[in-house]
Amino acid sequence: MKIVLNKDRMTVEREQDVILFRNRVKEYAVKIGMSLVNQTKLITAASELVRNMLKYANGGIVVIEVLSQGRDSGIRLIFTDKGPGIKDITLAMKDGYSTGKSLGIGLPGTRRLVNEFDIKSTVGEGTTVSIIKWKNG
Repeated sequence: MKIVLNKDRMTVEREQDVILFRNRVKEYAVKIGMSLVNQTKLITAASELVRNMLKYANGGIVVIEVLSQGRDSGIRLIFTDKGPGIKDITLAMKDGYSTGKSLGIGLPGTRRLVNEFDIKSTVGEGTTVSIIKWKNG
C-alpha cells in the first residue's frame, strides 16, 4: 500500500513555471535521498511531461507527492490538463509517433525512465498522466 507523506500542487502556465517545477521536484528527490541517477531520470521525465502540457494544452496542474511503500520511498507526479486530449493512446505510446514536429520519443521515453506510468485521456476534455519514481528503483 502506498502512503502519501507530503503533497504539493503547482499551476504551470508559462515557460518560467517549468524551471520552478523542476527545482521543486529536485528538492523533494534530494529530501528523500534519491540517487543522482534516479533524480536525473525523474526530472527528465517530468520535464518532458510538463512541456507537453504547455505545448498541447497551454498548461495545467501538477501534483507532487512523496510516497512511502514498505521501506521504499518515492515521488509521484500527476499532470492534469484541460487540453484537446489524445485520440489514440496506444499510438501515442509508440516510439517515433508525434502529432507535433518532435522526434516522438516523449511519452514512450518517459515511461522507460520511471517505475510506474499511467495515462488517461478524453478527447475534448484533457489528459492526466501519473508517474512514480522510487528512490531505489
